[in-house]
Amino acid sequence: MPVGRERRAERGVEAFGIPRPERGVLGRCGRRRISQHAQHGWVTAEETSWARGCHSNMQTRVSTARFFLIAFAFTWGLQLPGVCARWGWLPGDPDAYLPFAMLGIFGPLVAATYLTARERGRAGVRALFGSLLAWRVSPKWYFVALFAPGILLSAILWALHHAGHPGPWYFLPSGPQLIIAFVVSVAEETGWRGYALPRLAPKYGAFGAAGIVGLLWAVWHIPMFLAVGISLSLAPVLILFFVGGSFLFTWVYCGSGGSLLLAVLAHVGAHLNNSHRALPGDALPLVVHAIVYALLGFVALRGSALESRRSSLARGVRSTSACRVAGAGPELGTWPSSRD
Repeated sequence: MPVGRERRAERGVEAFGIPRPERGVLGRCGRRRISQHAQHGWVTAEETSWARGCHSNMQTRVSTARFFLIAFAFTWGLQLPGVCARWGWLPGDPDAYLPFAMLGIFGPLVAATYLTARERGRAGVRALFGSLLAWRVSPKWYFVALFAPGILLSAILWALHHAGHPGPWYFLPSGPQLIIAFVVSVAEETGWRGYALPRLAPKYGAFGAAGIVGLLWAVWHIPMFLAVGISLSLAPVLILFFVGGSFLFTWVYCGSGGSLLLAVLAHVGAHLNNSHRALPGDALPLVVHAIVYALLGFVALRGSALESRRSSLARGVRSTSACRVAGAGPELGTWPSSRD
C-alpha cells in the first residue's frame, strides 16, 4: 500500500479514539479522545466530524437498545411470576401476584426516565415530562386521538350486529377503568413515543420506527395476554392491532408537533372503546379494531409524507414543523411531522 494511503487509513482508525501506536477495537474511546486527536493534527476536520457523527449514532443505538432491555426486564420480571403461578409452576394464589403485575406496567416509564436522567440530567427529564403539558394544538388532533378510531369501530360493529352477528357494538369503560387507562397510557407512552420513537426515527424514518415500536410493543404485552387467558393463537391479530396503533399514535404525535399529551390521549382513546373486553369469548371486535387501526394508521402516516422526507432528516435539515426529541438535545436532530 502506498505510504500516503496507509497514512490516511491509519488516521481514519485513530479518529475513533485508538491510541496512535496501538491498534484495537474501534469506538473504544469517546469524544474527548477524538478532540485530542484533532488538536494534535492527527486527523482532518472532515474525519473528526465523521467520527463524532458515528460516535453519536452509536450512542443513540445503544441507548435505544438499553431502553427496550430495561422496559422488558422490569415488566416481565414482575408479571411472569403471576403467569407461572396461574399455570402451577409457582406456589400460591395467582391473585397474590397481581400487585406486582400492576407495577410491571410502569416498565417503559421507568426505562425512559432512568436513561434520560443518565444521558441528559434533570433538564432532560423535565423536557421529557414537559411534553405531557403540550396541550396547545389544533382541536382536530384531540378528536382524532380520543374518538375517531372508536367511532369507526362501533360503526362497523353496529353494521355487523344488524347483519346478524351477536354481541355488543361498543365497550365503554367504568370510572375506575378510565382512571387506570390514563395511568397506563402515561406509563407506556412516555417510553414508546416519548423516548424510543424519536431515537429510531432518524435511522428508520417515522414509518419504520413506528413499525419497530409497534412490534416490540405487542411482544411486551405477552405476559398480560397470558395472565387474562388470551390465547397466543391471536398473535397475528394482536400484532396488527399494536403495529397499526403505533402508526396512528405516531401520526398524532408528530401531527401535534411532538405533543406527548396527544399520544397519551390516543392511547386513552383505545380504552374508551376497548375491544379487548370481548376476549377471550369473542375475537371479532378485536379483529375489526386491528383493521381499523392498521388502515387509519398506515394511510395517515404514509399520506403525511414523513417517509419521503427521510433524506432531509438524515442530513440534519430542520423542518419548519419538526417533531423534537424531548430532552435529547440538538445532536439527535429533528424529524419532520405532518402538522398543518
